[in-house]
Amino acid sequence: MTETPGPKGEPRDLARLLAVNPFFAGLGEETLGAIALLCVTRSLAAGQTLFVKGDVGDALYAIRRGQVRISDDAEDGRRTTLNVLGAGDVFGEVALLDGQPRTASATAIEPTKLFVILRRDLLAMIERRPSVAIQFIELLCARIRWMSRRTEEAAFLSLEQRLLRRLIALAQDFGHEILVSQEKLALFVGATRESVNRQLQIWKRDGLVRLGRGRIHLLDHRRLAKLASSTD
Repeated sequence: MTETPGPKGEPRDLARLLAVNPFFAGLGEETLGAIALLCVTRSLAAGQTLFVKGDVGDALYAIRRGQVRISDDAEDGRRTTLNVLGAGDVFGEVALLDGQPRTASATAIEPTKLFVILRRDLLAMIERRPSVAIQFIELLCARIRWMSRRTEEAAFLSLEQRLLRRLIALAQDFGHEILVSQEKLALFVGATRESVNRQLQIWKRDGLVRLGRGRIHLLDHRRLAKLASSTD
């Protein structure tokens, strides 16, 4: 993959994307515009790897369109999906800032276009603009909390609890009709496809979800959220 400078309109597109991102939103129009001018672009085909665990961390990524799976590959070949990111999401901050190897792998789920900010360019800006450094610190703290919650879920929550939380989180990001296969959903919650299907069938009989090919429609988001709260 080769980074290419964005066409004339690309920095404006990136600035708009960053302006609605919780991490970048507080930087102000001038700083966002300056950051956006640093961008280059990458395009990935479905299934193409962006980086693997252990690669040098040399860039920050923002998804213009498409989806990227962040995963951890164990030595025994098992793959754990840590997150699925979509348009508007920003990732790669930790390795970008400390220059250490990537702590996870990233693979395009579908054709994906990325904005890329190279480490050398962003660090030069951080030296000139301390407010950018403060925002990065806040973002990293939020990511640590998120990973801690995922670890706690895997260790202490039942499959029903994990599945409820994941469906509700996906619905918040992508709407009540979620385009996800049961195989991928099983990866999200650390379970088998068969066990996930059994639980989904129970909710289907209860009128909580409708199941389709590669999609799950949440029919009663309020009841699902109440069920998640009652199982905490």
